[in-house]
Amino acid sequence: MSEELRNLIVETQDAFRADPAGAQATFESVSSLGEGFRSEVALREHRLVVDEPESLGGTDTGPNPVELILAALGTCQEITYRAYAAALGIPLDHVSVTLEGDIDLRGFFAVDESIRPGYQGLRGTVRVVSSADEATLATLQQAVNAHCPVLDIVSNPVPVELTLEKTEAASAEAAE
Repeated sequence: MSEELRNLIVETQDAFRADPAGAQATFESVSSLGEGFRSEVALREHRLVVDEPESLGGTDTGPNPVELILAALGTCQEITYRAYAAALGIPLDHVSVTLEGDIDLRGFFAVDESIRPGYQGLRGTVRVVSSADEATLATLQQAVNAHCPVLDIVSNPVPVELTLEKTEAASAEAAE
């Protein structure tokens, strides 16, 4: 699989160099809040439930949004390690990521306006099974961290524009 993946990456790189417009992609998430804090989310043909733990007023029927950030970063690191190991010809038998994030809930609950509502910090460990030497793995780590999309998203400001649309109650009920 590694050789197939390497060929796919090289072909994709060549295609994007030849046609930069072909590299543009847009992803979409559509969610709707149901009972309490439980949301149903659609991502392409995939569905998932997002909820808060009972200690925060939810019913704990799914991970909460800040946990999904950890999952997004961890899985993006794993995927990027696999891709770059293949592209660079570095043996990689397995990769896993453990992440933790510290959050002060006083920010979310507006108890102290000086505290941000999001994570104050993230830390984690990437574990690899590989026959490569330490220097080669350090090169791989540098390549991964330089190109991991979710690491970039959580490390650098991303312009965000959210608009608010009002729908009358009768119209909203008809739409459901």
